Amino acid sequence: MTAIRSLALFAARIILGFTFIMHGWQKLHTNGISNVEKGFDAMGIPAPALAAQYATWVELVGGVLLILGLLLPLVGILLAADMIGAMAYAHWDSGFWAADGGYELVLVLIAASLAVGFAKPGLAAADHYLFRQQRED
Repeated sequence: MTAIRSLALFAARIILGFTFIMHGWQKLHTNGISNVEKGFDAMGIPAPALAAQYATWVELVGGVLLILGLLLPLVGILLAADMIGAMAYAHWDSGFWAADGGYELVLVLIAASLAVGFAKPGLAAADHYLFRQQRED
C-alpha cells in the first residue's frame, strides 16, 4: 500500500471516527441516554432502552476504534448496522435530503463505515500491525 493511500485512509478514519464520537457523545452527555431512549420509544424502535445503549456506545467507542484503526471490519459492520437502524426508523419517511431530516447523511455514513472497515488498514492503523500474519497468509 502506498504512503498516500495509507494517509488518505487515516484521514477518512479520523473524520468518520470523529463524526461518530460526536454523535455518541451527544447521546451520552448532551441529550442523556434516558432521553435518547424516550425518543427511540416515540419513533417505535424495538427495545428502546437496549437500542439507546447500543447506539450511544457503538458510536462513541466505535469512533475511537476507527481512529485507532483497531478491529476495523467488526467496527464497520456495527456502525453500519447502527446507521441502518437510524435510516429505517428516524430518517426514511423524510425522504433523501438531510436538510429535510432524510437519510442522505446516514446513507453516506453506512457506505463510509463499510468502506473503511473493509479496506486494507494502512500503515497508520493498529490492525496493520496486529493482523500482519493473517494478511501474509
